[in-house]
Amino acid sequence: MAVKRIISFLLKHIPRKYLQVVSHYFLKILSIFYYGNKVTCPVCNASFSKFLPYGRVGRSNALCPNCLSLERHRLIWLYLQRKTDFFSANLKMLHIAPEHCFISRFETLPNLDYITGDIESPLAKVKMDIHNIPFDDDTFNVIFCNHVLEHVSDDIRAMSEIRRVLKPGGWAILQIPIFHPWIDKTIEDPSLSDPKKREELFGQDDHVRKYGKDYPERIKKAGLQVNEEKLIYELEEFELKRYALPKDEIIYRAEKT
Repeated sequence: MAVKRIISFLLKHIPRKYLQVVSHYFLKILSIFYYGNKVTCPVCNASFSKFLPYGRVGRSNALCPNCLSLERHRLIWLYLQRKTDFFSANLKMLHIAPEHCFISRFETLPNLDYITGDIESPLAKVKMDIHNIPFDDDTFNVIFCNHVLEHVSDDIRAMSEIRRVLKPGGWAILQIPIFHPWIDKTIEDPSLSDPKKREELFGQDDHVRKYGKDYPERIKKAGLQVNEEKLIYELEEFELKRYALPKDEIIYRAEKT
C-alpha cells in the first residue's frame, strides 16, 4: 500500500515530463523487491512476483518496473506480434508522445525508420504540435498516438493531421483512456481551466475531454477508417493473468484508405 500511495502522489504532483526522465532509475532499484516468476512482461521478457501499482488512484499489478510498460502497452505489443507485420516489414513510423517501454526497442528494429515527436516530452526527438505535424503528406506507414487525444484542444484536427501524414494504406494506433461506466457520448470543454473541475468532469486535471462510446465516430470524422481490434477476447485466461493485461481494452486501429 505504501508503494501505491507514493506512486499516486508523484503522478498527481510532479509533471509527467520530469517523471519520464528519472522514474526508470528509481523503479529499477524497486524491482529488486518484486523478484519472482508469477507475471511476465512480453515487452522486455522480465518476470516478477507482481507488477507495481500505477495511476493517480492506483491500479494494482500494472507497471513493469524493468521497462515501464503498462497493461495497454503489453496488449499493444502482443497485437503487433500476432496481428501485424510490424516487426518484419520495412516501415516508416512516427511515435507521438513516445512511451519509454517502446523507444529503445523500436529504435533497434532494422526494418523500422523510427521518429519520435511531442510538444513537451523530453523523450521525443522532434518538437511538434500534433495540430500541425511538421512532415509532408503521405510520409508514414505507421503512427502511434496513445493517451494523447484527451489532452489536445482539437482532437478531430489532430487526427486529420495524422491522416494527412499517413501514406495510403498506412495505419495508426489511437488509444484513449476509458472511464467506467463508459458514457455514450464524449464530453469536452477545452476552455475549462479549473483543474478540480477538469478532474471531476474528465477524470484527470490535464484532460480536456472524456471519451464516450462515440469515439470510433470521431475517428471517422477525421477521414480515417477505424477497425476495433479485439485481441483481448482471443487470449487464453492464463495469458491475461501472466501478462497482467487490461480488461475489455479494444485497440483502435485507424487506416488511411
